Amino acid sequence: MQKSEKFRTFTPMKARFAPSPTARMHLGNVFCALLSWLSIKSRQGSWLLRIEDLDPDRSRREYADHIMRDLEWLGLTWDEGPYYQSERHSLYAEALEKLKAAGLVYPCFCTRADIMATQAPHESDGRIVYAGTCRARPFIEKDLERAAVRLRVPDEEIRFTDGHYGPQSVNLSRHCGDFIIRRKDGAWGYQLAVVVDDTSMGITEVVRGRDLLLSSPQQIYVARLLGCEPPSFTHLPLLCNAAGQRLSKRDHGIDMEYLRATYSAGEIIGRLAWMAGILSLPRPVSPEELIPLFRWDKVPTEDHLTFSMR
Repeated sequence: MQKSEKFRTFTPMKARFAPSPTARMHLGNVFCALLSWLSIKSRQGSWLLRIEDLDPDRSRREYADHIMRDLEWLGLTWDEGPYYQSERHSLYAEALEKLKAAGLVYPCFCTRADIMATQAPHESDGRIVYAGTCRARPFIEKDLERAAVRLRVPDEEIRFTDGHYGPQSVNLSRHCGDFIIRRKDGAWGYQLAVVVDDTSMGITEVVRGRDLLLSSPQQIYVARLLGCEPPSFTHLPLLCNAAGQRLSKRDHGIDMEYLRATYSAGEIIGRLAWMAGILSLPRPVSPEELIPLFRWDKVPTEDHLTFSMR
């Protein structure tokens, strides 16, 4: 071999499922887990489990345990983890210090009422664009210890290609404004923690619900500031009930406690695979049987899918 030859660096493919342990999983969570698992397994990659227990008031270890047992029962086994965000504070603090040293953060004393009073909802979901009220305040270092910490965002388009919904372009200053990366109570902001975790864990692919599509440009921006390569993003339709309401953890009729008492794991996986266009008809099936059948171009591109186990 000539000395001038270069070795190609191989980056192993790795995806993650990152639920919040605030209640029992529901079918929408399982739908996301299944498609994430199938997407990475169909390309011989690995699947990591991360428990996103950043919110100390709502997160419960018992729910994390339920999530793991439910995934195992469904046949969605993970190759790495589980990791708990509540055990990774030092990594988030290190990232914050880097952003602070670059002059990219500032303390914010605005209450939710203050922010809500600044303007009408910007998006159909009621999202408010932060007006930058505290951005012009004199920066006092000690204020960071008793206030929320916001990250400055640029007035420019951040572009990326979603693996399912195609090209996207978002201007963060108009979409959300400067956003929180650490709350006033000290809890870490999702957009910072998830970037730090995805980077340190070597995540190459993120598959999640369409409701989080517009979080991607925020995470791409944070990754850029931290000198990291963001993963690819692929979003999928949200499951809704017959009334058109998005499935949530408040719907006991579709949570895993009820489902495990009523259906077999194969019936649940088969119904979800049919909804995803992988099967022509719903039938009991294991996740492994679906691997050779999976392709993203089979998955519907509607924003919402109406779901029923009947």
